[in-house]
Amino acid sequence: MKKLSTLLATLLLTAGVFAQAPQKISYQAVLRDANNKLITNHAVGIKISILKIINIGVQIRTLFYTETQTPTANADGLISIEIGGATGFDTINWAKGPFFIETDIDPTGGTNYTISGTTQLLSVPYALYAKTAGGSHYIGESYGGGIVFYVYDNGQHGLIVAMTDQSTGIRWSGGTVTYTMALADGVGAGKANTAIIIASQGHGDGVSYAARICNEYSVTIGGVTYGDWYLPSKYELNLMFLQKSILGGFSNNAFASSTEIDNNGVWVQNLNSGLQGGGNKSLNFYVRAIRAF
Repeated sequence: MKKLSTLLATLLLTAGVFAQAPQKISYQAVLRDANNKLITNHAVGIKISILKIINIGVQIRTLFYTETQTPTANADGLISIEIGGATGFDTINWAKGPFFIETDIDPTGGTNYTISGTTQLLSVPYALYAKTAGGSHYIGESYGGGIVFYVYDNGQHGLIVAMTDQSTGIRWSGGTVTYTMALADGVGAGKANTAIIIASQGHGDGVSYAARICNEYSVTIGGVTYGDWYLPSKYELNLMFLQKSILGGFSNNAFASSTEIDNNGVWVQNLNSGLQGGGNKSLNFYVRAIRAF
């Protein structure tokens, strides 16, 4: 069997824990065959296994879970699946890691697996860990005025998205299209970008704009008012998209990020399809605010 020749674009170690919803891990990969050619535009057969591997002179492999799927690779060779739909997934004790995900692939869509690869889960899926090991916050949790969509430091810190859109059509600029230098990207970068944009645009021309409505948004839950919201960076927008099956409610429209491209352009993303691209700052975009904890 050939080794799996893939670019693991994203291995999302996250899962939703709900009373009536399954626990799952989101997984994305870009598939290439043994000749480094993209596998595109057709179904592939994939077997996913979760196991522990111990090397003590010889390799000891203990299988904890397995399932099969037939996702369709897109024009870029990307597959996006959710792992955890078969019996036995909810019995894994994630506190007993480290665990590995092993993928076996049949490029023709069947079960004659000719490509394989193994990836260590370097971080425990936090929502699952929370259930089995008493972890703190987790993806999908209602917390801090919204829904948690990203966690780190064993669930002690992360990002929260507002439960509804703050706008279904508002400009990125405050009326003056200029280079504000809001170029930061990554976790937490949107907060700095939002401050930079507001410092540049100020009150604007009397009509609000994306960064401003996020900055001015607040919500009161359980007697606590949460008011430290901001316009997400390009990276943070994509983290939201990667959790769309858990968060839900995203329309098939372009959402504004706080990350600029140049004098006229800003990064936007369709949180339904995942497509990212440039948008003119004077156009109207959807806006969903986030905050950090």
